[in-house]
Amino acid sequence: MIDRKWTSIQNHYRPNSRTSILDPVPRSPRPVGLPLTLDTGDRPLRHRIADAVVTELREGRLRPGDPLPSTRVLATELEVSRGPVVAAYDELASAGFIETRAGSGAVVAEGADRAARAGALSSVEPMAPCPTVPAAPARHEVRFDLRPGRPDIGFLDQAAWRRAWRHAASMVPTNDLSSGPPHTRLRQVLADHIRRSRGIALDPDDLLITPGVSATVQALPTALGLHGRTVVVEDPGYVEAWTAFSDNGSRVRALPVDDDGLDPAMLRRTDAAVYVTPSHQYPLGARMPVVRRTALLDWARSTGAVVIEDDYDGEFRYDVSPLPALRSLEGADDHVLYMGTASKILVPTLRVSWIAPPRHLRDRIRTELDRRGLLVNEMTGEAVAEFIANGSLAAHHARAARMYAGRRARLVAALARHLPDHRLSGVDAGLHLVLLLGDDVDDHEVAMSLLRHGVSVNPLSAYAVESERRGLVIGYAGLPESRADVAVRALARGLT
Repeated sequence: MIDRKWTSIQNHYRPNSRTSILDPVPRSPRPVGLPLTLDTGDRPLRHRIADAVVTELREGRLRPGDPLPSTRVLATELEVSRGPVVAAYDELASAGFIETRAGSGAVVAEGADRAARAGALSSVEPMAPCPTVPAAPARHEVRFDLRPGRPDIGFLDQAAWRRAWRHAASMVPTNDLSSGPPHTRLRQVLADHIRRSRGIALDPDDLLITPGVSATVQALPTALGLHGRTVVVEDPGYVEAWTAFSDNGSRVRALPVDDDGLDPAMLRRTDAAVYVTPSHQYPLGARMPVVRRTALLDWARSTGAVVIEDDYDGEFRYDVSPLPALRSLEGADDHVLYMGTASKILVPTLRVSWIAPPRHLRDRIRTELDRRGLLVNEMTGEAVAEFIANGSLAAHHARAARMYAGRRARLVAALARHLPDHRLSGVDAGLHLVLLLGDDVDDHEVAMSLLRHGVSVNPLSAYAVESERRGLVIGYAGLPESRADVAVRALARGLT
């Protein structure tokens, strides 16, 4: 992209040896007439203007290269103020339908007509997040849905997201398995992204692209030869992990976690694998200190076991310095299977994740993934690759991190104000925290009581194998700062 842009700039300023400076400057084409018919709905005016332009493209009355009227002229023709027209042009430019050229105003972009006929839009309504647990019964009106695992995709730059998909749609499919592993570009940009964000030096060939962490975990017991062998999981922890191992023939041993996560001193030499979330223990939120990380790696070296590192919520940290990923430690390449996902930072329904297994296990895992049909569509992979490569992911992450930090701070302050006697866990990172209750409290009953007060949360016991710790898992990704106090007041009423 940089090279093409620089070449374009050079060409723009390179003098034409066949043109005298005395030659007359060619005049720009006259803008086409644009008799727009605006929808009469209640959507914002800028969206209706932009949609009307897309309709002109779809029906062939506008074509690539056609100049558009100036925003002032179009505003006069539509008898509206100039602001919504400027915003509509910005929206169309962001979505790739038009482009601006120095000295000639806005023109229809190449390929815009094809995109319009294919159903591309200038603006979209925010996508609904994918629920991770059953929704509340219809008889209860949920005023505050504080269930975890629901990032606010309203932060996503919809125009950049659509441009990435339009780019992917324009590419010739390359998923010919005979030509080598798929998703070449995605693996390249992901390797660079992981190196920058998590400190892990990876070769693109080290990465396997998979359709979500849950589906990937289902394939690991067979791929790693864990049938009949013991796999350790955190307790409380990621339910899908221990059910996947148990359902696929492994013996599951649950170890309790403390304020520093899982304690490697509790592992046995006979354990074949351990599934951990060291960056932000799920769901209690502990960050495993470096001392435990190195001890865990030492255990894996001495026993030949596999450490499965689920880098859950590693992207979001607040007021704490980042800790290195377990896979980034020296000597971890041969013992740590690293897993990451786009679901928390992008869109939950995207179902794009990645794993970097030890190289001696890579082909076995790839074979099992292929056998189960756990593949990611090539177009999806290309769209994600483009979104990362053009800087949109970095910009989205920075924007989301600022917003989440504000929401988390407001929620923590409200909890301290209205529920001062309750201890919190997991406030340093991620998109949720845990309000701890007494071990003798039935947190499932508490959650149902809160539902009757219009607050939906998850009980901590829903994540437990044997753990008797009780609490409420509260997600704040979708809770606006202005609503934090009233939400916590409703929570407090349900707890009394």
